[in-house]
Amino acid sequence: MVAKLADRMLLSGDEAVALAAFNAGVLLGTGYPGTPSTEILEAFAALGGKAQWAPNEKVALEVGIGVAFAGGRSLVTMKHVGVNVAADALFTAAYTGVTGGLVLVSADDPGMASSQNEQDNRHYARAAGLLMLEPADSQQAYDFAAAAFALSEQFRQPVLLRMTTRTCHSKSIVTQTALPGPAQAPSFERNIPARVMIPAYARPAHHALRDKLARAAAYAENCAQTIVEPRSKALGIIASGVAAMHAREVAPEASLLQLGFSYPLPMQAIRDFVASVERCVVIEEGDRILVTELRAEGLAVEGKPERFRFGELNADRVRRILEHDDSPEAKIPGGKPPALCEGCSHRPVFEALNRLDCIVSGDIGCYSLGVLPPFTAMDTLVCMGASIGVGLGMRHVLPPEQAKRVVSVIGDSTFVHSGLTGLAEMVYNPPPTGHVVLIVDNGTTAMTGQQEHPGTGRTLLHDATGRLLFEDIARAMGIADVITVDPMASDVVLDDVLRQALDSGRLVVIVARRPCILAAPKIRQYERAAAEKRIGIAVRVDG
Repeated sequence: MVAKLADRMLLSGDEAVALAAFNAGVLLGTGYPGTPSTEILEAFAALGGKAQWAPNEKVALEVGIGVAFAGGRSLVTMKHVGVNVAADALFTAAYTGVTGGLVLVSADDPGMASSQNEQDNRHYARAAGLLMLEPADSQQAYDFAAAAFALSEQFRQPVLLRMTTRTCHSKSIVTQTALPGPAQAPSFERNIPARVMIPAYARPAHHALRDKLARAAAYAENCAQTIVEPRSKALGIIASGVAAMHAREVAPEASLLQLGFSYPLPMQAIRDFVASVERCVVIEEGDRILVTELRAEGLAVEGKPERFRFGELNADRVRRILEHDDSPEAKIPGGKPPALCEGCSHRPVFEALNRLDCIVSGDIGCYSLGVLPPFTAMDTLVCMGASIGVGLGMRHVLPPEQAKRVVSVIGDSTFVHSGLTGLAEMVYNPPPTGHVVLIVDNGTTAMTGQQEHPGTGRTLLHDATGRLLFEDIARAMGIADVITVDPMASDVVLDDVLRQALDSGRLVVIVARRPCILAAPKIRQYERAAAEKRIGIAVRVDG
């Protein structure tokens, strides 16, 4: 089935993946919003595909695995650090394999435009034993995503589609083509040895996995994603992902081997290519993975200097690598630092934390900006949900006069994502001085573009659904002191609530609830629509 769109379109890589998923008959797209992956599911839903936000990436992947076990095609999306959350399920899914096509998009963020690290998720393919494709532009994002579903079914394995910020967000022409759908409709077939990973079944599954990878390596030698462009014999470049585009721009005369099928590697094709040129340079963004593997195979290839391991590559940096140019790079002019919006409900929270000289264990979200002036009111930030565990750790060992000042600050979407287990830890192993968790609830996943989450009571398409109430959850988990406050009501109210909680020596959860100032008009619109729908249903029932 082809979406009713023009044959040729200007699309971002994210939009191209969404279009391929729709045309390839994906039955469910699921994920957790995170830049630069967020727009994939939003675009898929806009096309008419069934898409949903999961509480976190692990749950998203587990749902996707379930779809694939049932014979359906599923698309799971997340940013690079989200794969860390999903890794437990991912590694085992490599052993169980799948029936329907399962594609996991890992959207990496070299240069950390909106992330806490710039990890290179090509490592995951090697560590878990999964096929990996890497598109370089939007057309390849469409073509490779389609190929990924077919390869997943052919090898009965999940496939990683690794993209980076540039391939996700840059736009280029995409020619839409009809894509083959799944070979069969969803249907459950019992296969206990393949899907129940107790040791007795996991041992042979590991052998089967290595056999699949060997067959995939043989397939990669001549597949459409292994792209050889023979030109000059003086210089050859091996690249994957967006690095191939930079290489084409900087050295159009050079021979190029683009490893679109980047794991397992087509080693014979690589050997033939290296042998065909006088000088061979590996251009790769992120860690020096390819050059290390090729040198381990005894191939005479050059890599990049250590300094180009950091940040994104661009045409100038690739030119420097090829020319051995060690001169200092021009400094990028500093832009305006990010800041909380004027009127943001997080502002009075950090002002109060600052006034009370709190030790703040922070978390991931737009409220992370509380670390910057004029607030400077965040002392730690590790990963999603870490605020509670880190805060508890400090409470356990700091001198009492310092321990009593520790507050864990976490957002509403982040709390659902991975704060629940931290709350369980707080109840199970309470510090002697108690602890205070402050949930800053602005009614949306603000930093990634105002997406919904289970605490809003609305689906990805903003329709009404079940809603998690944080106060009820906290009380159900055994916390007696649960307080709800409007952080914009007055500075005095928030200061008093925080001071009393810190002085109590008890376990306290404070929910500071006020809609995001940017999302509030939309939230009111969604709520009106839901109310009108309820009234319409009531009228039909009464009639």
